[in-house]
Amino acid sequence: MDIQKPTGKIYKDRAIYIGTFLGGPLVAGYFIAENFKVFGQDDSAKKTWVYTIIATIIIFGGLFLVPEDVEIPNQIIPLIYTGICSYLVKHFQGQNIEEHINIGGNFFSLWRTIGIGFIGLALILMSVFAIVFFADTTSKDTTKNFGFMKHEIVFDQNNIKDSDVDKIADGLTKTNFFDEAVTKYVYVKKVNSNFEVSISCIKSVTSNAEALEPFVQLRAELQTFFPTNKIVINLVVENLEDVVKRIE
Repeated sequence: MDIQKPTGKIYKDRAIYIGTFLGGPLVAGYFIAENFKVFGQDDSAKKTWVYTIIATIIIFGGLFLVPEDVEIPNQIIPLIYTGICSYLVKHFQGQNIEEHINIGGNFFSLWRTIGIGFIGLALILMSVFAIVFFADTTSKDTTKNFGFMKHEIVFDQNNIKDSDVDKIADGLTKTNFFDEAVTKYVYVKKVNSNFEVSISCIKSVTSNAEALEPFVQLRAELQTFFPTNKIVINLVVENLEDVVKRIE
């Protein structure tokens, strides 16, 4: 019997894994759904998109819920969803892919797969930037002044209560960080039950134990006023994201 050669092109399993690692779960869903269409399984293709969108929301929504002090290696999440994709492709399409190739069916090039992967990556980055930008525009940064020198504490009212800020200011005053010689500027935020106090400094401080000691002492003294909350001192350079030293 003559076996009819398939007319449609598919994505090989190996190419799907590479594209998924580069472009994320949405790209994986696209590859799998396109293969289902070639295999004549349109209903499975539609279900793939539904599950893909749900999975994408769960994965990236969960990432935004991870506390800032929890560090996750950059490649862990891509490896996890690529591994899941690998299992699903083998389970639902492995045999069809093998048969398609054995009877002379065509498949898309690896370069096309990589290109789609990068497109998916670009869409993810654009979405993340949009979410971060929206979050920044909705934050309510407020400045409060304390003492004769008008020391400033900047904080986000959506993140930390005024009463906690006042208590931190009282601690900074009692430790003589807020003195009557030089006006000080700090940023305060709450991470879980921790209070993080960001103080501007020069980068060379971190490599000088003698210069670093006053900040270590400040954290220790300030901690005595907060028995149920951990105090963290962040030494920053130029902007709040450039943390050169965490003292905890």
